[in-house]
Amino acid sequence: MLLHQLLLQGAARQPDKTAFCWVDRKTSLTYAEAARQMDHFAGALHHLRVVKGDRVTIFAHNGMDYLLGMFACWRIGAIAALVNVRFAGELEYYLHDHQPTVVIYTHDMAEAVRQAAATTPSIRHLVCMDGPQPGAESLPALLAAGLTAPADPGDEAAIAHLSYTSGTTGRPKGACLMHEPTMRATNCIAERLRIASEDISFGPTALSSSYQLVGNLLPPLHRMATVNVMSQWTQQAGWLALDVTQSSLFVANPTLLAEVLEESKLQGRIPGSLRLGLSGGGPVPTALKKAWRDELGIPLVESYGQSELGGFVAMGFPAKEPDHRLGAVGLAQPDKEVAILDKAGKALPVGEVGEICLRGGFMHGYWGKPDKTAEALKDGWLHTGDAGWIDTEGYVTMRGRFSELLTVAEKIWFPRDVEEALADLPEVKAAAVVAIPDHLLGQRPVAYVMLQDETIAPDTLKRLIEHKVPYNIEPLLMKSIAEFPMTPTGKIAKAELRELAILTAL
Repeated sequence: MLLHQLLLQGAARQPDKTAFCWVDRKTSLTYAEAARQMDHFAGALHHLRVVKGDRVTIFAHNGMDYLLGMFACWRIGAIAALVNVRFAGELEYYLHDHQPTVVIYTHDMAEAVRQAAATTPSIRHLVCMDGPQPGAESLPALLAAGLTAPADPGDEAAIAHLSYTSGTTGRPKGACLMHEPTMRATNCIAERLRIASEDISFGPTALSSSYQLVGNLLPPLHRMATVNVMSQWTQQAGWLALDVTQSSLFVANPTLLAEVLEESKLQGRIPGSLRLGLSGGGPVPTALKKAWRDELGIPLVESYGQSELGGFVAMGFPAKEPDHRLGAVGLAQPDKEVAILDKAGKALPVGEVGEICLRGGFMHGYWGKPDKTAEALKDGWLHTGDAGWIDTEGYVTMRGRFSELLTVAEKIWFPRDVEEALADLPEVKAAAVVAIPDHLLGQRPVAYVMLQDETIAPDTLKRLIEHKVPYNIEPLLMKSIAEFPMTPTGKIAKAELRELAILTAL
């Protein structure tokens, strides 16, 4: 089965059921309407001479046209290449990387698109979602023409989706996700989360992230449930939208999950029909899982995945886990074989920390980067670059990126140990640990904290955690920060924090 066939299946079985809702505009489409409009969009792309294997860049804010554009690409065998609008200044890099034939964009991105397209000879057409612009086709006019879509190529092994990595270890790479493995993985996710037709999913993070694809979009569509997207999230507006839409699944990152927790306390209740939160994009603090469980009475399910997967390495269950399980992500997904390997590629014993690797259902490779592909897929395993371990029951615990581990006075530090100890304190909203060069220690750790209680001195927090971590934290520098810099996928931007730490140390 192919990705776009989920809409066709829904149209055949439950044509009047709501498939998509764009909460900012209060617009929705039934499965029958979504399938019909997908075909009109596919006809428009065909009219623009897009063929199987062509890349179509979507550079836009979350919305209905974004969703339909993705499905239209898949419908004709094209590859949806999604770039976050926060990367407007780097758009030329992305376009040069995947060489699209068509770029679809929102009107406020026109100047960035024109500048980047001028240096990308593969581009034949620019298409503005909001109407005609100089040098660009009008998407509304193309859709109104009711152009006929070509025959469905029907190739399950074809690349459907170009999912860009966050670029934490170099320039972003486009992971090529194929139809069938992605469909299999997201069906397994729907099964793990026990999604049913009556569920309503809500995902406010950027559609350009593969997490939206495999968390908020495809799993609910497997069960003919309803999918909500939102482009302008704020704590209060987002909570109210969850309430009004009666959403049962909230698919977000730790930052937004913490905001829903905070707003629920202010409102004195949980929003609507919420039955679980799903977190992705970065590790979830144990304190946040515990607060959702104990204060909201709702499970917060952690997922652990990568752009290279089209699914998850591991994830939790929609149940209120006991304390001893809160530090783990969860079990591996049934479509994946997960193992902990050493530097030589040998499997490590249960409980030992090594690199998390997996086989089954991962990317075809990085677009145009055979050397990087060979490195990531060595010996038939996808090497995640993450440190972790698996316990006797198969639960996976992720400890952090190997590239982010610190060496302090010749001892390896896992930043997450300190971050979690700080996040467990009621005075702390969030914490992140980076390092700066130090001629005596090699690296000196620096902990940045967002405070709930701004009257408390950061060094007081240091004393509160000194018996909770397995390190001598005397060298640890403590700094407060009003707001963390964030990546487009909702992770704390540690590279920016490190630069800040170095600058302030000079």
